[in-house]
Amino acid sequence: MARAPTGESSIARAARIIAAFTAGETSLTVTEIARRTGLHIATASRLIAELTTHGLLARGPVREVRVGVRLWELAARASPTTSLRDAAMPYLEDLHAVVGHHAQLSVLDGDDVLFVERLSARDAVINYSQIAGRLPVHLSSSGHVLLAYAPAEARERVLRRPMRRSTAATITTPDGLERAWAAVRRQGYALLPGHVHEDATGIAVPVRDALNDVVAALSIIVPNDDHAHAGIPALLAAARGVTRTLSGRR
Repeated sequence: MARAPTGESSIARAARIIAAFTAGETSLTVTEIARRTGLHIATASRLIAELTTHGLLARGPVREVRVGVRLWELAARASPTTSLRDAAMPYLEDLHAVVGHHAQLSVLDGDDVLFVERLSARDAVINYSQIAGRLPVHLSSSGHVLLAYAPAEARERVLRRPMRRSTAATITTPDGLERAWAAVRRQGYALLPGHVHEDATGIAVPVRDALNDVVAALSIIVPNDDHAHAGIPALLAAARGVTRTLSGRR
């Protein structure tokens, strides 16, 4: 396996190139990829050409590079979230039909919430999440649920890092987050009015597997008003349905 003078393998450098793409930036120039990865532009160009040959990247119409169909196919086929999404979709669709606006399925990935699926109404309230997109765990209701039931070391790691504030309501202090997570464990859901955007309320509940471990969060994003809490019963019912399916019960 070819290695750079720094000792980094070609696979490691190729992985850095693929990781340069984000949910909101699916097309990048070679220059931008080189800048983001710290690779020399000649090295980046050579690796991009090889990845393109194998279908993992593709050339866009205006000298841009994007994720290739082959990479998408491999990710969809091997993703550990595929069975989770399949189990959740019937309940997510029912939940969205009842609540409207946004209904979402997410998992914890490092210090981020990764959104696996989202259903949205045409005239829904503002929502910053998107499928295959991420939000910092401290920012969203899904993140609060996933961290509330995560191992202590995961919560401690989040508390040690800087936390950005999205609105005046965003909880960014260790004491505030600890209290919020305790409330989630006590009441079974997270309700965060105006934490990501002033006009929206995020509400999330845990999804458990056959071992009773929390493996995902179901959430809704609704207007930040006096009726926001009305969706909680439907959200809890949907989560119970997904949990039954994952546990092999009907």
